[in-house]
Amino acid sequence: MADFESVRTRLDVSYVNPEEDHPYKYFHESTFHPHYDGRFGDRILRYDEQQAHLKALIQTYLSTMNSIGAETWLMHGTLLGWYWNRRVMPWDSDLDVMVSEKSLHFLASYHNMTMYRFKLPAQKKTRTYLLEINPNYREDEVDDENRIDARWIDTEIGLFIDITTLRRDRASDDEEAMMVKDKHHYMLEDIYPLRESTFEDIPVWVPYAYPDILSEEYGHEALSGTNYEHHRYDGEKQTWIPQKILTSKFDDEDDG
Repeated sequence: MADFESVRTRLDVSYVNPEEDHPYKYFHESTFHPHYDGRFGDRILRYDEQQAHLKALIQTYLSTMNSIGAETWLMHGTLLGWYWNRRVMPWDSDLDVMVSEKSLHFLASYHNMTMYRFKLPAQKKTRTYLLEINPNYREDEVDDENRIDARWIDTEIGLFIDITTLRRDRASDDEEAMMVKDKHHYMLEDIYPLRESTFEDIPVWVPYAYPDILSEEYGHEALSGTNYEHHRYDGEKQTWIPQKILTSKFDDEDDG
């Protein structure tokens, strides 16, 4: 288990301002972008940098959770990326996963503030990641300030994965009613049994009723529309292509 001062080695200053947040909030986002941890990052990555770092972020997280036996699965925009082509969407700057309540307690008990070092083939140097658990993780009610129970953090650039927890909805009489502290509600059969798949070439689990979950959260168009965030989906290549590249290609064809 690492102490924070030994983890934070690159920056002399911290780009967070806790005074602007609720006094009970644990995780504080950076002053320059909400999807960065300002204790570790000091700038927004360029578009051409970002995807490689996010890919490494999710690969290392999934590999670690698989290795230590913690149950986790993709959710929200990350699940939508999986739905389309098993990749992080190129315009995304954050990643979302969920864990079972049992796994959260396991991580908090044995792996809080642990550091993991990886030498990935696509990266020139060893990268270090921190698993940090919110000390308010035992709270099981809706909590806007502490809805994130844990984070997997890139200690060089500050990108992170938000980790939330699936819990029994104790306000419901239905024993299969589940909830998350971020106000999402599910039935147990929406999530389980988990489906096995791959994401960024790493084994992963996804919710059983993923089409219904995604449609409810993003609308049916999100599962079929091929133009989004200045990108178009190329079904043949199974990739999202930036509009500026498409425009450049068409201009070249016109010139020819």
